[in-house]
Amino acid sequence: MTPYARRGVHGQTVETLARRVLSGEIPEGATLDLVELQRELDVSLTALRESLKVLAAKGMVDARQRRGTFVRSRADWNLLDADVLRWQFAEGTSAGADLALLRNLGEVRGIIEPAAVRLAAERRTDADLAALEAALTEMGEGDGGAAHAVEADLAFHRALLAATHNELLTRMEMVIESGLAHRDRIVHSSPHGEDPVPSHRAVLDAVRAQDPDAAQQAMRALLDQAVRDLDKVHGTGGTADPAGPAAAPETKGSEAK
Repeated sequence: MTPYARRGVHGQTVETLARRVLSGEIPEGATLDLVELQRELDVSLTALRESLKVLAAKGMVDARQRRGTFVRSRADWNLLDADVLRWQFAEGTSAGADLALLRNLGEVRGIIEPAAVRLAAERRTDADLAALEAALTEMGEGDGGAAHAVEADLAFHRALLAATHNELLTRMEMVIESGLAHRDRIVHSSPHGEDPVPSHRAVLDAVRAQDPDAAQQAMRALLDQAVRDLDKVHGTGGTADPAGPAAAPETKGSEAK
C-alpha cells in the first residue's frame, strides 16, 4: 500500500494529522481548530476537510454540530486498518509501546496463520507453490540487504494466505503485513536474528506435501522463532511466551481436513 505521504498535498496532510493524533499531540477528545490547522499546514480548507474525512473513515475523528471536529476515543479507532497500523509503527512513540504493539500483532498472527496454513496445505495449487518457492529463493539471497529480506518475507506470507483461496483470509495480509514489515526491519537490521530460511522451508515442504498437521506445526515453530528474534533484539529474553503464538488456541478453522 502506497503511504499517503506519497500522494501529494492531500496525502501529506492525512499523514501529518494522523501522526499527531496517534502520538497524543492532539489528544483524544480535543476539538480541532480548522482555521489554525489550515494556516499551520498551509493547505486549503477543502484539502484539510478531505483529509479529515479519511481519518473519520478510520474512526479517528468525527464532526458534530456545536462541537465541531474532534478526536474520538482510541476505543473507536479502526486499529486493524493497515494505514493506522503503519502510522503507529512509523510514529514510534516509545520502545515499550512499539514492542507491545508488535506482541499484540504476534498474538494475532499466532491465531490466524497456523489455521490458514492448514487450508493452504489442502488447497494449494502449482501456481501457489511456485509463488512460495520464488519468495523463499529471494529470502535466501542474503546479499540484498535488510530491505530485500523484508520484501521476500512479506511475499512468502502473502503467497501463503493467497494459497488458502479464501478471500477474507487473503485480505488479512493487510493486517499482518504492517507488523511483519516493522518486525522484519528491526530483526534483519540486527546481527541477532536466526536464519529465516529453514523455518520457512519447513512450512513450504509441508504445504507441498499437503500435510495440514505438519504445516501447522511448522508455522508454530516459525512464529516461535519470530518471538525469539524479537526478544534477542530487545533484550527481553530468549524464549517464546507460553501464551503467545506457539500456544494459540485451536479454532474450528484449524480442524479442517
